[in-house]
Amino acid sequence: MSLTLLGTILVVEDSPSELELMSHYLKESGYNVIKAAGAKEAMEKATSQQPDVIVTDVVMPGMSGFELCRFLKKNPVTQKVPIVICSSKNQEIDRLWAMRQGADAYLTKPYTREQLLRAIKSVAI
Repeated sequence: MSLTLLGTILVVEDSPSELELMSHYLKESGYNVIKAAGAKEAMEKATSQQPDVIVTDVVMPGMSGFELCRFLKKNPVTQKVPIVICSSKNQEIDRLWAMRQGADAYLTKPYTREQLLRAIKSVAI
């Protein structure tokens, strides 16, 4: 495991087990991880802690990952932060819609550790 931190990633996921798995993969790979269990919490953390990349689920209670993506891309503080959508929705229309909302990459579940890291590296500045 590398001791150098590669950057900070905000993970937005309403499933506790999925949130833990993703956080584990990222921490193990040298990233600093901020967790949010929903979009509202993510909006606050993204604005106050300014992560390098945001990884978000789509289907969440209250506000979807698509809505979160739109909000973050309209906010001057967070508009330049790359967003990776990570969803079980694997239709081409979902992918297209995510990109229309401002997402920078789209990853479908289930994913491997390598696929997650590749998606993050592809958008990291």
